[in-house]
Amino acid sequence: MLCLGPYNFPLNETFTLLIPALIMGNTTIFKPAKHGVLLIAPLLEAFQSSFPKGVVNILFGRGRAIAGPIMKTGKVDVLALIGHSSSANALVNQHPKSNRLRQVLGLEAKNPAIILPDADLDLTVKECISGTLSYDGQRCTALKIIYVHEDIKKEFLKKFAKAVDALKFGNPWDDGIDLTPLPEPGKPDYIQELLDDALEKGAKIMNKKGGDRVPNFIWPSIVYPTTKDMKVYEDEQFGPIIPVISFDDISQPLDDMAASNYGQQVSLFGKDVYALSPLIDTLANLVCRVNLNSSCQRGPDVYPFTGRKDSAQSTLSVNDALRSFSIRTFVAFKDTELNNETIEQLMEAKVSNFLSTDYIL
Repeated sequence: MLCLGPYNFPLNETFTLLIPALIMGNTTIFKPAKHGVLLIAPLLEAFQSSFPKGVVNILFGRGRAIAGPIMKTGKVDVLALIGHSSSANALVNQHPKSNRLRQVLGLEAKNPAIILPDADLDLTVKECISGTLSYDGQRCTALKIIYVHEDIKKEFLKKFAKAVDALKFGNPWDDGIDLTPLPEPGKPDYIQELLDDALEKGAKIMNKKGGDRVPNFIWPSIVYPTTKDMKVYEDEQFGPIIPVISFDDISQPLDDMAASNYGQQVSLFGKDVYALSPLIDTLANLVCRVNLNSSCQRGPDVYPFTGRKDSAQSTLSVNDALRSFSIRTFVAFKDTELNNETIEQLMEAKVSNFLSTDYIL
């Protein structure tokens, strides 16, 4: 198995791939993410002392530079990657027998929030803050676009802007900090490009601090009104900029989601069960997780983590990951006297590891 994890959660997301693969008996090649590499150092000795030589192989460097030649050998059976679909496609295309390659992929998303007119605004603002700006919005599960009903648009934007500007910026180890420096050197400039493009095409920054710059950070901007010709509508921004669209017909956000290349999650805010019920039924066919009056999120790990279209392939959770890194095999026999006697003797002899009733529960 070739395991490539993301920089935003370099331990958790990588090891939800690596550990299940090892438990199911696979040898692994593990390339740490481009940021957060130092946290692997204490684990090197643990891997060395826990597994036979050659079971856990750790390589450092650029993913495409290292992983490409490995894929070309054809010796990789499973590509386990949490990242971008372009990276996954580039690697899969280099495998000489891609039909043999199993893929376990957690990819990009453009998760929306849909705020209905009867939504509890205080709760909605709190969850939208968490959804859009936890880890500065650098999560595939982040809320990356907000649809708010026309009837409550002004009140929501006012409360949301105030809440965003009240967040505290600092280093991760400081107490009470909500926003932290961006780890990618070029990310503030990229967010600035999205912001400038939106402003040129008619949007406004709805919060006072929006767009303020320091060398390694740009303050979150609430951008409204967002239109489909803006880059921030199309791109998965993966950073602190929040596009907002107002609607008066629920078909607008639903049609946009159906036309999108992504289908991971959605956050739905409202109270009226007669309005929510048909929406949930529709949304369940567009995404793989509908979060009711709560932000999108990855866990807990007992829940399946997957997506439609370009957002994922295969399913991850505690149980699903074990299935993903194994192939179901079995021994079958007809109910005859000979077979019954043979199976009974096999069980009693306990010489087969596969055909056994000795399990650790």
